Amino acid sequence: QVQLVESGGGLVQAGDSLRLSCAASGLTFDTVTMGWFRQAPGKEREFVGRISRSGTNTNLADSVKGRFTISRDNAENTVYLQMNSLKPEDTAVYYCAALKIGGAWGRQYDYDYWGQGTQVTVSS
Repeated sequence: QVQLVESGGGLVQAGDSLRLSCAASGLTFDTVTMGWFRQAPGKEREFVGRISRSGTNTNLADSVKGRFTISRDNAENTVYLQMNSLKPEDTAVYYCAALKIGGAWGRQYDYDYWGQGTQVTVSS
C-alpha cells in the first residue's frame, strides 16, 4: 500500500531553518505531483506548496514564498521542504500528500494519500 512518511520536524527559534523530508513507497513516485500542507492549532489545513512530477515546476503559498522551497529526488522517492527564516506563525503540523491523477494541486481534497505529519514549532 501507499505510505508517505514525513520527518525532520522539531522545535526551533525564529529565523532558523529546517528541512522536512517525505519518503514515499507503494507508488510510482515520478508520476505523482507531490504537495505540502500544514495545519496550525485551531486552524484549517492549508496549502504550502507543490512540486511537479519531474521537479521542474513548483508553486508556493504567498505566505512562504521567498522562504520555503520544495524539491524532490525521484531516485530516492523523496520530496523535501526546505524552510528558511522561520517565523512563529509557521508553527504547525506539516503533511506531505500525493495528488491524484488529473487533480488540481491547490485543492487538498484532490490528494489521495497523506502522511502522518511532522510537528514544526517556532519559538519567538
